[in-house]
Amino acid sequence: MEFRHLRYFIAVAEELNFTRAAQRVHIDQSPLSRTIKELEEDLGAQLFVRTTRSTRLTRAGKLFLEHVPRIFTALEQARDSVKAAANGFHGQMRIALSDGITPSRLPALLAMCREEEPEVEIRLFEVPLAQQIKGLHDDLYDVGFAQSAEVGDGIAALPVWNDPLLVAVPARHDLLKYKRIPLDEVLRYPLVMGDPLFCEGYCRQIERVLRTADQEPLVAEQVISLDLMMAMVAAGMALGLAGASQINGSREPGIVARPLAGRPPMLTTYLLRLDAEPSENLSRFIERAMTVVKGRRAPQLESDVDEEIAP
Repeated sequence: MEFRHLRYFIAVAEELNFTRAAQRVHIDQSPLSRTIKELEEDLGAQLFVRTTRSTRLTRAGKLFLEHVPRIFTALEQARDSVKAAANGFHGQMRIALSDGITPSRLPALLAMCREEEPEVEIRLFEVPLAQQIKGLHDDLYDVGFAQSAEVGDGIAALPVWNDPLLVAVPARHDLLKYKRIPLDEVLRYPLVMGDPLFCEGYCRQIERVLRTADQEPLVAEQVISLDLMMAMVAAGMALGLAGASQINGSREPGIVARPLAGRPPMLTTYLLRLDAEPSENLSRFIERAMTVVKGRRAPQLESDVDEEIAP
């Protein structure tokens, strides 16, 4: 089995069309078909069911597809490790970020790591939560951040950062008559929400808040980034729900942040790692994360949320 077999397999598995897959890898269809047949003979299993009208993965093909991308990820990380060593780094900290919304205290944490251990290269990976969990099990990442503690067996979820949940409101909106907005009033207007495929943990926490109301939200759009959420709010297209520091850090003008009425809900960010004895390097990283929580370091990168952030 050679890497070309794996590369061609991924192309066919993702395209589910041999003609398009051949164009994608820049070869003719006949050598592509021969290569897939060689791979199937090597594995002793059929990977695709191919008819004149369609191509689909067999059960064996679906299982193989779960593993093959990790091979290329591991190869890429090995290559990057060699480059890092050549550039003078003596180690790596591979950090996975999920839920589409970067933790507000991450800049302070990264600055602290760079200051205290400049010889350790920091690598960031933005991935869905399921991919982060799988990557932690497969040693593709050392640690991760997500907004969910529902991570299954073998992964430890440590709550590290809490952020008050606020409503992002367009300037001059009717809801600004409220200093603290009742949730029922929020749900009278369209909301821009996170995409559950990319912001799984964030969506779970928001859903728990929304379930306390008697009506369903009117979802105008689902997005994968805070920047797009805030852009839609600033344009007057919808309201948004996000952490106080995240809204405060938005560069979009014309947005007002208001708390919900009653006891303000909190958005919790969790540090994820394998549920095993951490390495010394990882232990120091976790200590720094907790230090940032307590506000003892890098205060210049922290800020309180103003109620109104419109200019």
